This record gives sequence, C-alpha cells and structure tokens, in this order.
Amino acid sequence: MLAGGLLAGFSVLSLFTYGYLAWDAAAGDPESAGATAKFEEGPEAEPAPSPPHLIFILADDQGFRDVGYHGSEIRTPTLDKLAAEGVKLENYYVQPMCTPSRSQFITGRYQIHTGLQHSVIRPTQPNCLPLDNVTLPQKLKEAGYSTHMVGKWHLGFYRKECMPTQRGFDTFFGSLLGSGDYYTHYKCDSPRMCGYDLYENDNAAWDHDNGMYSTQMYTQRVQQILASHNPRKPIFLYIAYQAVHSPLQAPGKYYERYRSINNINRRRYAAMLACLDEAINNVTLALKRYGYYNNSIIIYSSDNGGQPTAGGNNWPLRGSKGTYWEGGIRAVGFVHSPLLKNKGCVCKELIHITDWFPTLIMLAEGQIDEDTELDGYDVWETISEGRRSPRMDILHNIDPIYTKAKNGSWAAGFGLWNTAIQSAIRVNHWKLLTGNPGYSDWVPPQSFSNAGPSRWHNERVSWTAGKTVWLFNITADPYERVDLSSKYPEVVKQLLRRLSQFNKTAVPVRYPPKDPRSNPNFNGGVWGPWFKENEKKKKPSKNKADTKQNKNKNKKKPDRRKGHSLRCFAGG
Repeated sequence: MLAGGLLAGFSVLSLFTYGYLAWDAAAGDPESAGATAKFEEGPEAEPAPSPPHLIFILADDQGFRDVGYHGSEIRTPTLDKLAAEGVKLENYYVQPMCTPSRSQFITGRYQIHTGLQHSVIRPTQPNCLPLDNVTLPQKLKEAGYSTHMVGKWHLGFYRKECMPTQRGFDTFFGSLLGSGDYYTHYKCDSPRMCGYDLYENDNAAWDHDNGMYSTQMYTQRVQQILASHNPRKPIFLYIAYQAVHSPLQAPGKYYERYRSINNINRRRYAAMLACLDEAINNVTLALKRYGYYNNSIIIYSSDNGGQPTAGGNNWPLRGSKGTYWEGGIRAVGFVHSPLLKNKGCVCKELIHITDWFPTLIMLAEGQIDEDTELDGYDVWETISEGRRSPRMDILHNIDPIYTKAKNGSWAAGFGLWNTAIQSAIRVNHWKLLTGNPGYSDWVPPQSFSNAGPSRWHNERVSWTAGKTVWLFNITADPYERVDLSSKYPEVVKQLLRRLSQFNKTAVPVRYPPKDPRSNPNFNGGVWGPWFKENEKKKKPSKNKADTKQNKNKNKKKPDRRKGHSLRCFAGG
C-alpha cells in the first residue's frame, strides 16, 4: 500500500511553549436532548467474537468547539457520554469540505489520487467518484457484510453507475446533493434549476415527501434497518446526516432551550445540533434494543470544520470550513465500542479520515489487494490499545486550479515548489501551507453575542505583502499563532520536497463545466442521473453536432493514473 513518507532529521521546536487545551466536560442535562441520554439496556443477541457491526456516523459542518466536551454552550449529552466511555480523537483530521472528506473516507485515498482535488462536486457537473476506485462498502460486502447508507451522498450522480447502490451499498436512503431543504428535500442550484432530492435506492422517494425533518427521518430509517436485520450477521451502517449544514432549520421545540443566544444563526445552529445529539441517542438505543451493541463499533466524525457565518465555531482553532487552517480540517471525532481494550481515553496520535478504509476492512476480517494503493493506515491498535500511530504525515491537499496567490513563485519555494499553488502538508509536528490557505481569523465565542453577524471580536491577521509560505509546529502551537517559516528555512525546504514528491503521483483534476442536461426539469423535477450511455456512442451525421459530440467524449472517460503531465500540477 502507498504510505506517506517520513521526514527525518527535523530540528523539533521545544514543546513547552504551548499545549493542548484542557477542556472541562460540560455537565450533560439529560432533558436537553429531548430523550434521555442514559442508554437503557435492551435484549441482547449472543455477541459473536467477530466480525463486529460497523456504524460510521458523519456529521456535516460541525465546528471543532461545537460539542460539550470541547466547552461549547450547546449541550450535547449523548455525544459527551459516548466519547467519555470510548476514545476521544484529539489529533484527528478530515478535509475542509464535503466531497473531499467523503471521497477519502470511502476510498482510503487522497484527493490527488482520485482527481477530486478541487472544491466539491456540483449538482450540474458530469462528475463523480471515479468508477475505477474500489470503495469501502464494496470491500465489506466481499467480507460478508450487509451494507446500508442513510443520508447525504455528495459523490456525484450524473450517470447511474455513480449512484450509492452501484458503489457497494445494498440500500440507500438519502440525498445526492450537498445541501437542500430539511423538510421539502428540494434544492435550487440556480434560478429555474430546482428539483427534488430524496432517494430510495435508485429512485426518487416521493412516498417520503411528507415534510419530515431530515435528521429525524434518517434516524427513523436507521431504526427500521436495525429492526429488520439479523444481528448475528455483520452490518455496515454509514449514517451521513445532513445536519448541521445550512440551510439552518430545526423543529421548533429545539429552539426553546437556546433563547438566550442572541445571534440568530448560532441559535438555529444550536437547535440543529441538539436535534442531532438526540438522533445519535436514538441510534444507540436501537443498537441496544435490537441486539447489536455488544458487538458494535461506533465511529463519530464531522466532515470538516464549522462555518462561522452559518453558526459554527472552531475556537480556539484558526480558520473555518473551506480552509486549510486547523479550524477547517481538525475535526470532532471519537470511537465508542464495548470492543475497545482501553476505554475512557484520549488519543492524541495522528489520525486521518483515509485511515478508516483499511481500519474497518481489517476489523471486518476483509482483504486488501496487494496492488491497492492506499493513503490510509490501519489505526485500530492506536485507538483501542493506545499504541503509536503508524501515520507520520498527512497530505492535506494540493489544488492546482484554486485561485493562485498573486505573489507566489518558484523563487519563494526555493526552486522546489511554486508557492502560488494552494497546498498544505503535515509531517510529524510540522505543518506547511502555501498559496492562499483561505479565511484565517480566529473566531471566539464572543463573536456570536450580537443579534446580527459581527466580526468585532474576531482576531484578524494582516500578513506581510507577498507572503505565500507558512510553517507551524502544530504540536506546540495548535492554534497557528507563530509562523516559523523564516526561522526554519531547512524545514520548509524538506516539506516542499515532500509536496513535490506527492505531486508526482497526482492524477489530473476532474472538474468539468456544468451540463445543461442536468436540469431537473428534464428529469421529472428530480435531481438524478442524466448521462445516457447510448448518447455517448451516438455519431451525429451533421456538422453542427460535432461540438456536442466532442463534449460528450470529454465527459465519458474516467481519469486514469497514466499519461498525465507533471507540469499540470507543479506549474502555475
């Protein structure tokens, strides 16, 4: 398997200057979750020694601070209890946006190896997770698992082969797009480009168009799956909640306990998170009630950092969703399971979302082919037994088509790297960023004290003109306050070389222009596959159709890891 390389010979900065925050666990009010946060025992099936039931719960846009045990004013008694009885992951990384995190979770591969380096998959793009990538549910099915997905897909759907049921899931109930109304399940990508986005397997779930809030609807479906499945047979449940992504919507009763929050976006966000916490409680109760819990592993993760303008908070980390500062990529995460050898622990070892692919396959006693090139590691012993992580580095990303930093250059990168390119890498304690990393403020809780959006309390940084390289010792300075790039130029050079090495393995970026055929108005008012195989093979006899034919040819081919030019990635 492809594993990240280790940089040797670093002159490591003393760690005594800074440290990790010591968060006091918020006292959980059981009534604040709507349902009791004390998990009542139900009838249990005789637990089989192996393989375990795998439950992966992915929250959407949950900020780093937005959990009780990180000091939030938003009460999350269920998450607090599950994390306290399990293993909290406090050096855990994801990607800064939806599609990248989901693609890396389901393939165990970095974005540069799937062609999804840039932004997210848009509803109108003829794009999806490349079909030649083996997925986690496919491997778990090979190992004898029943595989089910409930919630948000956001890995493309322009052709039927891209749909979740074609990528390894026995069943799918959820949305295909990145966002939409929580009650009507409609999404408008632009004026006159609106459609319904709720699916049951491969068809629009019109029968569920009854105005039910998606968090509750998805939880209800999970309960139904667990009630109908045989707990003696292994199950993989991927529950990708829409919450707490915008639009900011929640059932009225959840607003009551947060009337004291004046900022309307923060209040709505708090209500959404309270509902989500209750949903996790109900999932846990169902696992107990139907006999899965004793032989289950529950993994909880956010897909990226919070968005302050939409109510999320990443304090004390810097930056937000969509950026490569810690606030965009360091996530809330924990593992809860009776199968953990060490419980009630905090894991500060380096873990990345790509690691779940090999970890879960190994737990399932599955097989990973020798020629499978992965960027993830099996980290179960790290989590369960407190051993050192096999991971020493993370390529956060290299995005060659993101807006270039105006003052970036090869000279600024010592001739090793064009610093105009947006990139970020972590090796051991060190983190390097180049190009334009994105919004860089620290947003303390006080920023949400006003009725309207306010940056009065934000800590802003005005960088020296022309700056396109930053270096931080994340272990000593997890809040990215002290840039060390000028103090340690040799460390900068070593990380730039590592970026260059990664870049040589990159495939071309997949980010095609919008296709007008994607309009739901052409598909019965539903967002769904529009690319037809017979159209691809059709040979128009008239010259006026040549342009359209050429566009179709460009869209039909998935990326291959051959024939790409390095200059496409390291150039400018």
